[in-house]
Amino acid sequence: MATTSLKSHFETATETKPPSSVEREIGKQGLRKQILRKGTSWQTPLLGDEVQVHFSGHIDGGACLASSRDTGTPFCFKLGQGEVIKGWDEGVATMKKGERAIFFIPSVLAYGEAGSPPVIPSNSSLVFDIELLSWSAIRDITGDGGILKKIIKEGEGWATPRDNDEVLVKYEARLQNGALVSESNEGVEFRVFDGHLCPAISKAVKTMRRGEKAELAVKFSYGIENDGYEATNIEGAVSSFSNLTIQLELLSWKSVVDITGDQKVLKKIKKAGQGFDRPNEGSLVKVIYIGRLEDGAVFETKGTNEEPFEFTTLEENVNEGLERAIMTMKKEEQATVTISAEYLCGHEVSELVSADSVLYYEVTLIDFTKEKPFWKMDSHEKIEACERKKHDGNLLFRAGKYWRASKKYEKAAKIIEFHHSFTDDEKHQANGLRLSCYLNNAACKLKLEDYSETSSLCTKVLELEPLNVKALYRRSQAYLKTSELEKAEADIKRALTIDPNNRDVKLVYMELKENQREYAKYQAEIFGSMLSKMG
Repeated sequence: MATTSLKSHFETATETKPPSSVEREIGKQGLRKQILRKGTSWQTPLLGDEVQVHFSGHIDGGACLASSRDTGTPFCFKLGQGEVIKGWDEGVATMKKGERAIFFIPSVLAYGEAGSPPVIPSNSSLVFDIELLSWSAIRDITGDGGILKKIIKEGEGWATPRDNDEVLVKYEARLQNGALVSESNEGVEFRVFDGHLCPAISKAVKTMRRGEKAELAVKFSYGIENDGYEATNIEGAVSSFSNLTIQLELLSWKSVVDITGDQKVLKKIKKAGQGFDRPNEGSLVKVIYIGRLEDGAVFETKGTNEEPFEFTTLEENVNEGLERAIMTMKKEEQATVTISAEYLCGHEVSELVSADSVLYYEVTLIDFTKEKPFWKMDSHEKIEACERKKHDGNLLFRAGKYWRASKKYEKAAKIIEFHHSFTDDEKHQANGLRLSCYLNNAACKLKLEDYSETSSLCTKVLELEPLNVKALYRRSQAYLKTSELEKAEADIKRALTIDPNNRDVKLVYMELKENQREYAKYQAEIFGSMLSKMG
């Protein structure tokens, strides 16, 4: 730093110091701060942010140093990146926009024993008057410096897109020498999971809010598609190992929900619904929908604004995929639902499509009414409703409709979950029904390959009835599927102690032994491989 006559800057700063200004210590290495003017917000910059400051400084008890105020040009640096002395990094990180403060920086947080000859002697403490003008947030999206995002314009709200969502963006991508790689001034729409142009765009857009504009500094490894982009096609034949700079704006996006968790029933929200409530099992819903084939041909139309299509959920009035989507919708929500053939089975519409094709539905949920809540029922009504739901679940299970059956059992168990108003006989009856619903639902979850929920339901049964062989049997099946062999063996042995002649338990015990042999063989191979490498 060059010395200059800056004593006037500090005299002025000291004169403007508010009477209530209190000096405070930052950290444990002697850094002290005195606020001259408070900031205008509650936010402070984060590590990696690019900050703009005005400053003037002097050696404590000695010569003055450089001043940005003399030139009128703010000084910029990235916070916490070692571009300035540690005292600056630690001090500026505590400041708010518009704040001005004097920092007393000990030599250990400045230039230390080495100093900065010829201007700053060894072991010199420094004093700086710093004003934080603004900052641009810079985020290391990948954690390895591969994609750095600098926010140019803040977005609206708090939500950000997810993998299944469809986003609309504008972008401009250039190489280090300024050569244009690609741009989309009119905007381009794509699913985040599928990506567009290069991995950096899909990774960055998941961190952005609606209307946000950002600049991305992208290393070449995140600027190349899986199949690689041919930089040699760009004018100037620039190396394909060039880094990129991408100007990116998130215009909007449509939320896409993976209803079934396997990408086979997807709901794209076109218009958000009202409130928070959604239809559940037994709700009377009013909908309008149009079903289309992959070629766009309409094969089904139900309901109008004047006369919506009414049906009760989980009564097999529509195909499973459509019903599951409708049960996630809010009142007046509009959505496009994409359904794979797998979730059309058992319904007449399944005859229209092949095993690998999909259907598209435009759906509006006009309104819905939930059935009478269980807390408004008397004890007799609760038991009757539970028996009815359980019976419906049994019929669905026998028909191989395990998801619908599971929902029936869940609802049945919930109806009699609280029975403080029941008589002793009713409590006994309710406990038997609840155990039966838990066990039947566990069987559904096994079929649906939800092994965690299977074991959870069986555990509920065993807490109420520790010697229940069915619960031990089904939980052991779930443990086998998740390779928890020790837990499976414990449940099987316990079940055989209770019922030594149970054929189903004996069969699952044979399966366990086979799995244990396979695991022992695998372990032996691993151990042998380790020994051969050591030898």
